[in-house]
Amino acid sequence: MTTSTDTSRPLGQRATRLVFGGLLLGMFIGALDQTIMATALPTIAGDLGGLSQLSWVVTVYVLGAAASTPVWGKVSDLYGRRDLLRASIVVFLVGSALAGLAQSIGELIAFRALQGIGAGGLMTLAMATVGDIVSPRERGRYQGYIQSVFVLASVAGPLTGGLFTDHLSWRWVFYVNLPVGALALAVLSAYLHVPAERRPSRIDFLGAGLLAAAVSSSLLVTVWAGDRYAWRSPQIIGLATVALALFGAFVWQERRAPEPVLPLRLFRDRVFVVVSAALFIATLSLFAAIVFMPLFLQVVTGTSATQSGLLVLPLLLASTLSTVASGRIMASTGRYKVFPVIGLALMSLGLLLLSRLEATSSRATAALFMVVFGLGFGMVTQVLVVAIQNAVERREIGTATASANLFRALGGSVGVAIYGAVFANGLRHWLPLTLPGRLPAGIDPHGIQASPGQIHALPAAVQHGIAQAVANSLHDVFLVAASIALAGFLVVLFLRERPLRGPAPAQARTGARPQGQGQPSEPSRT
Repeated sequence: MTTSTDTSRPLGQRATRLVFGGLLLGMFIGALDQTIMATALPTIAGDLGGLSQLSWVVTVYVLGAAASTPVWGKVSDLYGRRDLLRASIVVFLVGSALAGLAQSIGELIAFRALQGIGAGGLMTLAMATVGDIVSPRERGRYQGYIQSVFVLASVAGPLTGGLFTDHLSWRWVFYVNLPVGALALAVLSAYLHVPAERRPSRIDFLGAGLLAAAVSSSLLVTVWAGDRYAWRSPQIIGLATVALALFGAFVWQERRAPEPVLPLRLFRDRVFVVVSAALFIATLSLFAAIVFMPLFLQVVTGTSATQSGLLVLPLLLASTLSTVASGRIMASTGRYKVFPVIGLALMSLGLLLLSRLEATSSRATAALFMVVFGLGFGMVTQVLVVAIQNAVERREIGTATASANLFRALGGSVGVAIYGAVFANGLRHWLPLTLPGRLPAGIDPHGIQASPGQIHALPAAVQHGIAQAVANSLHDVFLVAASIALAGFLVVLFLRERPLRGPAPAQARTGARPQGQGQPSEPSRT
């Protein structure tokens, strides 16, 4: 049964801009908390202890966000997004406040999990709400702002984390969310009033639980394998088996549930399948550059951690530029397939160029290659999110957006695991060949990746040998990533382009149809 109890009116242009600003604030704090912890973790370990458990401070946030994302998306499709979006912000802020007050590492881990659950809803519902208030064709004009938020969070996270830790307290890496989140909550409460179709139905709690457990198990395999446990250890094999069994049980449940968390019929839609696969691959490819270029800059070119973060800016700024350009062209033409095709081709080329970096390569050369990769990446993910939202009925935008975010999260996690394994194997081969003598105590493949700064205190000959081994090992990492990006290019060739719904450019300029009306519901297309 469908009811429409929301008597609110469509947004005008001013309200749309204000709501969009509130959504950007929410996405910013959600993205910021993925990067701000890096520089604060050592101080937290010294203050709260529990060094062996410290990695969980980051891991549980990712698990909470990924596991809860599909649930937030589905429930928002059934009951409307406005109240759930505000609830997710409140959960995130409560988790932030409690994390700042934590007195033990166990408390901090628990409150970070709560934060992650809030972030999963915040990010997914914010992106789905953009789909509610802006038609797919016009949404391209807003993509640059969304991309800019992630760029700003990527740069500001480590810098502000270091500043707060050095000059105030590590607790401020959590407290900083409170005023920004409160402002976002106030703006959305005041201005977000859009018509919402409510379809009260029994929530598929069993399906939600099975999916959350399956996703968590899968992510733990990628986090632990090759680090805490060997890939062929009983723990990893057992965990992978459990994950597969849980996914099987989830599929069984979704076939019988009246309102499944992730409707399996969506996988009969070619656009949904191709976009989901392409998002997984594109994010998987991205993490080769995001994770390992700072390592190259620190170990091979001798930059500090802060400098390496700033030197990755060309990649991030290039991605923002291409996102803005592709969004504007997409809004004018109503066409979008060409962008992920060109984007993944450029990503493949950029990664191939990065694989040619040597120990003697300059920072300018590295920056140029990162620009090529960034220009490609900016044409992919935001465009594909618009494509998947355009492909489904309006009543399933939340579910589709949540699925897109889930595949992106899985891609990032799998990417880190794959590239970490390739890098470690490369170092084990190259270090004995490039080092003058035995490997210094405490320096191993995992240590080089986790704490590259410690290498700067070693003798010059040892530093040079390690730099050479790292450069040679990263050659294989980027080659693997280039092959994966090329596979993504082949996948998006099968993307079926559907006309973007929304007003034509002339109508948008003359105001023939208010921008905030969004797209009408359409018949299911499978």
